[in-house]
Amino acid sequence: MIDQRFIIEMGMGNDQYGRDYTKAAARAIEDAIRHSAIPMFTALGKDPKEMRVQVTVGVQEPEKVDCDALAQKLPRGRAEVKAVFGGLNVTNPDDGNVLVIASAAVEAFLPKQV
Repeated sequence: MIDQRFIIEMGMGNDQYGRDYTKAAARAIEDAIRHSAIPMFTALGKDPKEMRVQVTVGVQEPEKVDCDALAQKLPRGRAEVKAVFGGLNVTNPDDGNVLVIASAAVEAFLPKQV
């Protein structure tokens, strides 16, 4: 059965001092879903476990993102997180500190409704 996307949310997060890509990605995901409410599950009698959640986070060093840990933190549905090249690293010229900025797209899918 083909899934149909019914939500896409975008967010941004950062880690200012630890150069922690997973922390920046987690904040971007939280930003994306913070303002979302999905009352349709109750209204339609659907189980949120039917929902597939696909998250894409963009950072400068995607191999440093713990995608499994991020997927575990998502509150609903069957989650998959992937990290890709994107986001920004901004270096403070005065002290060399690197600010990590992540972007996230959170998409939710359900089996196509007939």
